Amino acid sequence: METGNGTMVTEFIILGLTEDPILCAVFFVVFLGIYIVTILGNGSIIMLIRRSPQLHTPMYFFLSHLAFVDIGYSTSVTPIMIVSFIRERIAIPVAGCIAQLGSDVVFGTAEGFLLAAMAYDRYVAICSPLLYSTRMSPRVCIILLVAAYVGGCVNSSSFIGCLLSFTFCGPNKINHFFCDFPPLVKLSCTHIYIAEISPTIVAGTLIVITLFIIVFSYVYILHSILKMRSTEGRHKAFSTCTSHLTAVTLFYGSVIFVYIIPKSSHSAAHMKVVSVFYTVIIPMLNPLIYSLRNKEVKEAMRKLMVRIHSSFQRNPM
Repeated sequence: METGNGTMVTEFIILGLTEDPILCAVFFVVFLGIYIVTILGNGSIIMLIRRSPQLHTPMYFFLSHLAFVDIGYSTSVTPIMIVSFIRERIAIPVAGCIAQLGSDVVFGTAEGFLLAAMAYDRYVAICSPLLYSTRMSPRVCIILLVAAYVGGCVNSSSFIGCLLSFTFCGPNKINHFFCDFPPLVKLSCTHIYIAEISPTIVAGTLIVITLFIIVFSYVYILHSILKMRSTEGRHKAFSTCTSHLTAVTLFYGSVIFVYIIPKSSHSAAHMKVVSVFYTVIIPMLNPLIYSLRNKEVKEAMRKLMVRIHSSFQRNPM
């Protein structure tokens, strides 16, 4: 679509990760495989938690929603990126582009809140075990879950409100594999400073709040673990946190790179790589992290397989 002065843009062209035909063919296979693993892995986590009574605890309640959020997070970005590898031109209407960014922000923010809720859960379990049933009651879990999704909607509304105040009347090619906020701001014909920085302020505030909760929780967890006299007790307490710590490190490491490090210090290519990591790779890794490094999940998986096998033997097709 050609645009000129005074012509309103009705669609954006997604340039994607690369224009090299060979790389496009390789990336198509790789990212299609990653997306399939993401859906199957997170879907399996949700099914396993729902069908395993021993996993009906607050920690796994939040984990099931983390898996749901990861599916939404990846689905908001990955399918369009995959299609871009086999088509020369990917056009998205302006409204569709804003909707994609909005859904991406909702799920990404909710993931940060859920990781904070899981950190708080570990803090209560290790530091105040006698009060665990009270402090992590079903009512408290629902409140934390609602806060996660409301936080995602609030953050998303700040981005959407900003974009709706812009007009697009010039170039319409986005040098990215999805409708991210910075490249959209660059394409805008109207530059309102407050509107441009307000989403970053809201997002930054929510990142600081959730990261503070996580750091605060783990400072007290570490203090409690070091006070334990039993080596076995310390090992058991720490082992319940390793999967969560790994997920937190991966997620916030990439988010901090994007939002904290000055934009002038990294190129558009580097931004694409980091964006691929936190929107595509991390949603695939989370179920692997929580299944391969968690004894309770592996034991629940083993019991579920035994039940399925027994049921199949009793009722063969």
